[in-house]
Amino acid sequence: MSEEPRAGYVYAVARPFDPAPLAGLEGVGGYPVHTVVVADLAAVVSTVPLHEFDEEALKANLEDLRWLEGVARAHNAVIDAVAQHAVVAPLRLATVYHGDDRVREVLREGHDTFDAALRRLTGRLEFGVKVYADPSTRGTAPADAPAAPAAPGESPGKAYLRRRREQRDRRDDTWRTAADLCDRVDAALCEFADAREQHRPQDASLSGAAGENVLNAAYLVPAEHADSFLRAAERLRADAPEGTRVEVSGPWAPYSFASIDAGEVPA
Repeated sequence: MSEEPRAGYVYAVARPFDPAPLAGLEGVGGYPVHTVVVADLAAVVSTVPLHEFDEEALKANLEDLRWLEGVARAHNAVIDAVAQHAVVAPLRLATVYHGDDRVREVLREGHDTFDAALRRLTGRLEFGVKVYADPSTRGTAPADAPAAPAAPGESPGKAYLRRRREQRDRRDDTWRTAADLCDRVDAALCEFADAREQHRPQDASLSGAAGENVLNAAYLVPAEHADSFLRAAERLRADAPEGTRVEVSGPWAPYSFASIDAGEVPA
């Protein structure tokens, strides 16, 4: 009976490292993880059944949200584990080649691209910075508060319209203030960063954070500048105007700057 065709699912590329800490690590589909090394590059790979990841299967599976979520979690878990031991350049989800020999060819053919990505990331950290606008924290009544009593000679209808106008003006002022804050935050923090990546603002209904996320950025910071970056971020946070706030997270592995464009490496 012929052996089932196999493929190599590649998670990331790194410099060669001791694979012993990854012993027992399972990736997509529960398949073990190993490394494929060529010169100064190491691909992190799982050997998987080809029929589960060939073009036809992927076309169907990528429409299956449960399958996609499971693969994404396993993909990211492997990258997180490797990032504890080496700088990694993650590849896109479901990057599959016809076996380890083809993976070796990819490392040789794409050496300059992988090498440049790893050089760019070595010795650098990622910090996340978010700016929020929240008019309800500006010290005046929120939109759903009971209507203020009418002033002498002012009808209840006019009092209501006045309050709504004040709320609108407060919101407009908060957005202007938040926009100015975003510019100041970005200008100050870019002084310490090699690169900046703008992410889509987070939906408050999903994040649970108060207010509206108006800036969601990541900064690639040389390790020797990390303390200066954090001190500058703390000053910005402490001085944020009423109705706005600044949140800083990290340091993280530089995932926002690590992914390699699929068009830059051989298929």
